Amino acid sequence: MASTEDHVELVAELVRLLETRILDPLEILLTSDELLGPIRARLRVEAEVWAAQLLGGDRERATLTAARLIGVLFPGDGPFAPPESWWRTALGRAVARTAGHPAAAAVSYATAGAMLGITRQGVHDLVKRGKLGKHPDGGVTTSSIRDRLNRPQESST
Repeated sequence: MASTEDHVELVAELVRLLETRILDPLEILLTSDELLGPIRARLRVEAEVWAAQLLGGDRERATLTAARLIGVLFPGDGPFAPPESWWRTALGRAVARTAGHPAAAAVSYATAGAMLGITRQGVHDLVKRGKLGKHPDGGVTTSSIRDRLNRPQESST
């Protein structure tokens, strides 16, 4: 289960993303911040709710919330393919615990390491010991990464 610190960090990150990806462009287009005050306040409240959903025990709700946020905050014509550094952010860690990788059944050892917060060699060792699933087409299954992240009794290394 996530800590209060995890929740606070995720809320702050969501608010920053909402500001830079949604509100700042609207302010530029509208040439005024006046209309955005109520929207800004509402998005801050929603960020609290979304963080609770992402970090909560209902995996289906968390996965749907992750998909909605990724779709809005990181739009694109292709599949969602964040840089490895994204997995170290509060949102990246929450998505990894919830959905694994939302657009891939398997990821490279380097990406798996970023998702788990360990080195590529650490991932290789976990695969070798059967602690992470190797995908038949190569890489590591995202479901095994998600399952590993959700084992509170075990360390991720």
